[in-house]
Amino acid sequence: MPGMAWLAIAIVAEVIATTALKASDGFRNTIPSVITATGYAIAFWGMSQAMRTLPVGIVYALWSGVGIVLITAIAWVLYRQQIDTAGLIGIGLILAGVVVIQVFSKATA
Repeated sequence: MPGMAWLAIAIVAEVIATTALKASDGFRNTIPSVITATGYAIAFWGMSQAMRTLPVGIVYALWSGVGIVLITAIAWVLYRQQIDTAGLIGIGLILAGVVVIQVFSKATA
């Protein structure tokens, strides 16, 4: 499986794990706590597979950047967490960074 596919798995697993982490209420709720631990294990495993063919800096930048954007969107929808103008600008800059890496960097090829 190509490195970018492993990275996509890692990102999805991390987003699920982080969403469940909020629902775990400090690891007081069993099912979300198990989902959190499992999700992070899958995320790091997927990242390790992606790093077999992609540079560590690219993997981490994409994993964290895309994860931040997705978690922010999920928190806005599920938990009604608000984001102010500065936050939206920051998210926009993160998205711009992800696009620059994907479109212009030869390291992801």
